[in-house]
Amino acid sequence: MPFLLPPPLQGRIYRTRAAAENATRVTKTINRPHRLARRIPPHAGGTMRSRLPSGAHCYLFCLWALLVPPVCLQHASHHRRKDHGGGGGGGGGDDDGGVGGGEERPKLLLVSFDGFRWDYVDRVPTPNFHALKREGVTVEVVENAYITKTFPDHYSLVTGLYAETHGIVANEMFDPALNRSFSMETDSVYDPRWWEAAVPLWVTLQRAGGRSGAAMWPGSDVRIHGTYPTRYLAYNASVTFAARVERIVRWLAAPDDGEGEAAAVDFGLLYWEEPDESGHRLGPESTLMDDVIKDIDEKLGYLRNELKKAGLYERLNLVVTSDHGMTQLSKDKIIELDQYVSRDLYTWVDKSPVVGLLPKEGKLEEVYSSLVTANPYLFVYKKEDIPEHLHYSHNSRIMPILLEAQEGWTIVQNRNGTFMLGNHGYSNTLPSMHPVFLARGPAFRQDYVKPAMRSVDLYPLMCHILALRPLPNNGSLAAVQDLLSVAPSPSPATASSTPTAAAPTGSSEGGGGGGDPAPGYSYATAVGSLLGVVMVLGFLVVFVRQVTLKQLPALPMRSREMSQPLLQEDLRL
Repeated sequence: MPFLLPPPLQGRIYRTRAAAENATRVTKTINRPHRLARRIPPHAGGTMRSRLPSGAHCYLFCLWALLVPPVCLQHASHHRRKDHGGGGGGGGGDDDGGVGGGEERPKLLLVSFDGFRWDYVDRVPTPNFHALKREGVTVEVVENAYITKTFPDHYSLVTGLYAETHGIVANEMFDPALNRSFSMETDSVYDPRWWEAAVPLWVTLQRAGGRSGAAMWPGSDVRIHGTYPTRYLAYNASVTFAARVERIVRWLAAPDDGEGEAAAVDFGLLYWEEPDESGHRLGPESTLMDDVIKDIDEKLGYLRNELKKAGLYERLNLVVTSDHGMTQLSKDKIIELDQYVSRDLYTWVDKSPVVGLLPKEGKLEEVYSSLVTANPYLFVYKKEDIPEHLHYSHNSRIMPILLEAQEGWTIVQNRNGTFMLGNHGYSNTLPSMHPVFLARGPAFRQDYVKPAMRSVDLYPLMCHILALRPLPNNGSLAAVQDLLSVAPSPSPATASSTPTAAAPTGSSEGGGGGGDPAPGYSYATAVGSLLGVVMVLGFLVVFVRQVTLKQLPALPMRSREMSQPLLQEDLRL
């Protein structure tokens, strides 16, 4: 662009040729580029900025400011995954509990032998259980959730919640809001509304991009929150243990990079009905139970061998546990309610040894007063008076009156019907109700014995091993972290609260909060987030400045020579 003289000089007539020449020389001087701003020829080397048109470098900075925050957050997330990926060989949680690209999620198999009491292991020779004890960890006392029955306790294992919170309060229930009954013996178990006060671990895992496979685990063939396990077997008691093992091992051993049905699962669940069925029929003190226990040990050995043949045994984390124990009954220890109160005054819900009574309208006090002192082996509670340590009062499915028999006693309406020689469901403080617990694998210590834990602590432990962020729960990872071969890395506490039990009807998400805080953001995450915010703010400042400058009128180039007295001295106007 040609240089224009300042307005006072424009239109002036040079009176001498020398003055005109002088003016020409001055014009060339002030139009000559400054030596520090000399343009570099296109073919010459130089910085990116020197080759770009005016303002382009600002746009590059904007692009950089937009790209850096996600990269910083991803880097911080990678560190966080390494922090709580467990001793199981890598993996870790993203913000939603996922595993980053290229990282293999640790594998976990949870096995439940229904009704396997903690002391069965030492009652008869059980070489496979004892091999697990040497190879891994053993917990001597596991306090399970009240009431100590199959469906409530299995759901507590995979949610980390007490029954009053996850909503499966018994094997048989009545929901006054739904005006429906639930029984493990009927198709009511497949109605998702009974289950959706909580989110089981397989749903959380799949939301985070993982895959699960369940072989007959209670509730795993129900579409909870619109989700089934990635692979599952619908419950069928006639399916043999070997067939269940074959399927679960195949799912776990599939290629990790497979697609669809060919992809491996990260988390497996395996359920077997024994020794619970035999314990009910024979009684746990019967010598006939010895062969049942030996058979369970052989089944565990079969599972171990199949895992070894599939190349999974040394890289898989295996947890073997149960839902409850079993106690011996006697026909001499019967409590007949018909002797104390008319059955026309109430509805019977669930079965002994913990029975819920729904009094007819206006009959609560009459029913309660008739039973509260009726039998010294019968504990009678109004719902609001149920001991707090049982965590069994804050749910609409818990009936207004709760009956609990003393250990070894049975509650019936009358003596008609069948009689069992063994049962469970009693107080979870009783040793006879406590289940077995053993675990081995890369995530666990070897030959380690822990005195005690709660069954709800297993959920945050499994989440840690699977590199998942646990949902709010009643468990505590801190309480069981000594089982791990590598202790979890400390991280800043994240907000969490104790789960608040409530009526489950209409709830779409699980539980409240509680126990340990979920594995949270690390300091690297905080730094990455702060840097990201700074970059975005920088981008906004540069962008606003660039837009503002484009709105201003163009100004003529100025040079230091214009401020020199050369023009005034040489031009004679």
